[in-house]
Amino acid sequence: MRNLKETKELNWDYVLVCKSTSLDSTEEQKRGHYFSVLQKKGFRIKKVRDGKVTFYGVRAPKDIFNKYVRLLRNPDKGHTSIEDPVSPTSRIRIVHFILHNTAVGFKGKEEKLQDLINAKVFEAAFPLHTRKDETREGLKKSWARWRDIIYVQPIEEIRAYYGEKVALYFAWLGWYTIMLLYAAVVGLIVFFYGFAHFDNSQISQEICTANNTLMCPLCDQNCPYWPLSDTCTYAKVTHLFDNEGTVFFAMFMAVWATIFLELWKRARANTVSGWNLYNWDEDEEELALELINDPECVIKKHEHSYWRSMAVLLGAAVVIAVLIGIAQALVIYRVVVTVSFMRSSCEFVREHANTAAVMSGAVLHYLTIVIMTKVNRVISTYLCNLEKPRTFTERENSFTIKVFTFQFVTHFSSLFYVAFFLGRINGYPGNYVRIAGQWRLEECHPSGCITDLFIQMCVIMFLKQTLSNFVEYLSPYLSYKCRLVKERKCKVRGEDGSEDSAAECWRANYRLGAVHVFSLFDEFLEMVIQYSFTTIFVAAFPLAPLLAFLNNVLEIRLDAIKMTRLQRRIVPRKANDIGIWLQVLEAVGVLAVITNGLVIAVTSDFIPRLIYLYVYGPCASKNTEGINCFSGYINSSLSVFYTKDFENLTQVLQSPRYTNIAECRYRDYRSSDDYSFSTQFWHIFAARLGFLIVFEHLAVCIKFVAAWFVPDIPQRVQNSNLEMKKDHLLEELSMMPEESDDILKAGSPNSYSDFLMDDRVIERSTEV
Repeated sequence: MRNLKETKELNWDYVLVCKSTSLDSTEEQKRGHYFSVLQKKGFRIKKVRDGKVTFYGVRAPKDIFNKYVRLLRNPDKGHTSIEDPVSPTSRIRIVHFILHNTAVGFKGKEEKLQDLINAKVFEAAFPLHTRKDETREGLKKSWARWRDIIYVQPIEEIRAYYGEKVALYFAWLGWYTIMLLYAAVVGLIVFFYGFAHFDNSQISQEICTANNTLMCPLCDQNCPYWPLSDTCTYAKVTHLFDNEGTVFFAMFMAVWATIFLELWKRARANTVSGWNLYNWDEDEEELALELINDPECVIKKHEHSYWRSMAVLLGAAVVIAVLIGIAQALVIYRVVVTVSFMRSSCEFVREHANTAAVMSGAVLHYLTIVIMTKVNRVISTYLCNLEKPRTFTERENSFTIKVFTFQFVTHFSSLFYVAFFLGRINGYPGNYVRIAGQWRLEECHPSGCITDLFIQMCVIMFLKQTLSNFVEYLSPYLSYKCRLVKERKCKVRGEDGSEDSAAECWRANYRLGAVHVFSLFDEFLEMVIQYSFTTIFVAAFPLAPLLAFLNNVLEIRLDAIKMTRLQRRIVPRKANDIGIWLQVLEAVGVLAVITNGLVIAVTSDFIPRLIYLYVYGPCASKNTEGINCFSGYINSSLSVFYTKDFENLTQVLQSPRYTNIAECRYRDYRSSDDYSFSTQFWHIFAARLGFLIVFEHLAVCIKFVAAWFVPDIPQRVQNSNLEMKKDHLLEELSMMPEESDDILKAGSPNSYSDFLMDDRVIERSTEV
């Protein structure tokens, strides 16, 4: 039996908060107009002052919810309550819609609630976390605790308290995390396969023993010749991620991405079917809410403007160009820093100049991601407003596509450069491509560029997941604690000065962190970007699924604790899928097939090794007895450059160890006569192109077969839907008036001959 205090707390649907002002202020007059309009609609308003803050409790009349049930044919069929005809989540959603779509006119200007909040008339507006709510307390005990980290999420309870949209997000996140476990296991196997060959790779051994192979200087000024054996450790690390298992893992992840999405579609169909939302129509519900709010409202119709679309496209193109320019600035940074490290007085820094430049560039890339994330949101909001979307869903979809596109370019433009351009557009000794005619572009390591890509991904993914989660949790936690410390220990008093214990709940909710309309969007965006890291370039980073899995196990509980204990209650929204995010995930899956194929064909040394094995290596002559088939591969992959052909900008640091050097080596397939591409280069180029075509067509075919093999909708759900349609039609049939049956019987022919006779009468009449 609930006491009176709890009943009072549960009676208020929404709370509006503002700073206390004088009665003759413009803000107070606007508030008075707004609440008078609400009272005309039957809302009850309760005002409570707490020092410099004023709370307004809002309670909607029962007839609003009766209209909702009548118009939409009782959408909350599973909800049974004598007091309310709708579920608590639907009640909050309806009240939220009416409050935010109630317009008031003041001095010839019409404003809605969000306009009033922007004008500082109200400080905040939010639904309530109610004290001792059984569903919320159950979520705290079974969901928002670290001890429950390995248990299945209570999706039904989440839906009952936060609505279907939040429940579907956590259902998708849980499913994604479970599927990541399989990808993580395979990635670990591939990694350990490379680790098992860490020391016995023929290519690594050749690099480690190449003391007499002198490489050309890595910079133009004060850089010496250096022996290839100096990069022994780097070569061994490269083999961890560039081995025979790379191709298998790339193909596996292409299939994994397809199966994951197809199985999620089935899981989603099962879930929403159990919620009676399989055939739910969002447009119909929003139209019903508009009519409930204002029966004389003018429905906003679908519109399309080619001029606005053109402006949005141009704006998006400019933003993408700027983001790509930032990626190019990072390239310049790495070039300049590499030269600086090469000239360092510290021997350790000089020896690891390239690795230090890559890692510092990755950290700088992460910082640009943090900064541009905020900028991208502002620009996306502006472009979205230019389109003038009709409904909230259209606005959310438009905003999602723009933000994800900008964020994707921000995150991956630098990675695309490292994967496909690094070391391939820098020229060769004596003819380097230079920035501003001074700094030459970076070169790939003699054992390949894939380690640079791995370092870049590892640093960004690690920083993004650890620091982002750290800030995401600590920020609302510390803010909440600070508000508790600053808050005066006083009782909340009503307008008559009496203590109001019921309004203590309002103040407790006011202390919590604010949520906004796209709070759930931020969670989705974070996970989809992570999904992109997990699938795109995964051939260069097989440990990405493992890092994502460990992060998500923590992410679920962090989000649960944040939502139930540290933030105000999010407005529940009804949904039967994850919306536009499914199309984004499918697009990322297709892009992952292309990029992983390119990584193996272009970035990895898989194809050059294969060509050497069957065409140029010792095993090409079929005489393999006692010979390692990759013997001489490093020597074959390095070209000869004569030092007399150096450019004037190149000033080699003279070393007593290396004097009178006539030639040095560099990574490329060029002739030593005129430095043109050799026959081996064109063989490798043709093989790369052929492999890319075969790999992508094979992967796409496997994706289509997997998508066809796994139906999107389980047969049980389809059959259940058919039964529901049948029951509905039978119910409609039983409600038909009996007089119609009598009329049919009276007017029908007595026999087939009577029917023919009537037909002949019609024919004669037609002839006449």
